[in-house]
Amino acid sequence: QVRLVESGGGLVQAGGSLRLSCAASGSFFSGNRMGWFRQAPGRQREWVAGITSGGIIAYADSVKGRFTISRDNAKNTVYLQMNSLSPEDTAVYYCKGTQASDDFWGPGTQVTVSS
Repeated sequence: QVRLVESGGGLVQAGGSLRLSCAASGSFFSGNRMGWFRQAPGRQREWVAGITSGGIIAYADSVKGRFTISRDNAKNTVYLQMNSLSPEDTAVYYCKGTQASDDFWGPGTQVTVSS
């Protein structure tokens, strides 16, 4: 059974940093295509960052230069380092993994940035 679980969310002041983790378990390998998404209250879920199985990385314009996606396949974990956070980054952050043609989502972790 595949399971993705996010952690590392919390409350931080504007300008601060957080590092989110997405731990994969079961038959899922973190070396697959992985992505981070977020959903703010009253808004649609949006893509934030992604890394392909070949290691190609991309970011949404809104986080480029502030967020960094990485992974440690030995730990079967993907990370999202978030710096220079602003209240506009407040959202539930979700990890998504794609293996073969199947998508798997974690339950999300709340990030709240106070002004």
